[in-house]
Amino acid sequence: MARPAGRAEVSLGGKGVTQTYHARRSWPRPAVLGLLAALGASLPSIASSQTPSPLQEWQYPGGTILDKVFDPNLPEWRVVLGAALASMPRYDGARPYRTTPAPVIDIRYEDIAFFSVGEGLGMNIVHGDRYRAGIALGYDLGRPYSDDYPHLHGLADIGPAPVVKAFASYVVSKKFPLVLRVDVRRIVGGANGLLGDVEAFMPLPGSSRKFVMFAGPSMTFANRRYLQTVFGVTESQSLASGYPMYTARGGSMAAGLGFSATRFITPRWMFNVDAAWNRLRGSARDSPITQSAVQGVLELSTEYRW
Repeated sequence: MARPAGRAEVSLGGKGVTQTYHARRSWPRPAVLGLLAALGASLPSIASSQTPSPLQEWQYPGGTILDKVFDPNLPEWRVVLGAALASMPRYDGARPYRTTPAPVIDIRYEDIAFFSVGEGLGMNIVHGDRYRAGIALGYDLGRPYSDDYPHLHGLADIGPAPVVKAFASYVVSKKFPLVLRVDVRRIVGGANGLLGDVEAFMPLPGSSRKFVMFAGPSMTFANRRYLQTVFGVTESQSLASGYPMYTARGGSMAAGLGFSATRFITPRWMFNVDAAWNRLRGSARDSPITQSAVQGVLELSTEYRW
């Protein structure tokens, strides 16, 4: 799912759940990084995981970290393809929404490497039955003022840029499968700033092998440079737009809650519902650019796993 320009994030990518279809493949281990890199090069329009996300960051890998906790004999390759439709704000702080179709692509090699529309191209450098940590490369779409000309006129375009992300997740236990997750994202160019999330989520009561639900909170932080670029108003921008000058401060940017549900129609076909709610905080909330401090997204997708 491509988030609307302005802090858009491509969001989809088969959410992981505790039921896995065991279709083993014997592709040679040395080929994995070359294959994923080739996919990234050949699908530039959908291989872009951006920052910040319309969903919570934990919703992109979803319950994949729990797969190994509940089933240590995972297949070598796990592949999910599908299509989705999402409704979300045009950019952070926007009041108008847009509905966007998007592909679903999620490819994982053992517990080592992955490529998905939601997470980008990445590797778990450290991994075990209940933990993983690694890096990923995504892409920020930026915020052209043409996306909401009446409101953003006079403000500078925020150009697209690559995003480098470091992340770590930990499962408390099999009996109490609470997942704790942190990440740090650096936008290289464009908004040219630093963001991070502190999150937790777990399966909800009522989940089963055919119907899985997750929910959890998230806190997002950003440095002054990022918030000033996205929510600040310089003197020249004030003269061109009519907004008062505004200097942003680094710190807490948003608090949110995510919900994901997966219904297995067959062992291979599944239907997903993902929803998230965010409330902007601090400089993001107080900016004259912000029209609504409450931001929500709803995403529906159908996916095929083998």
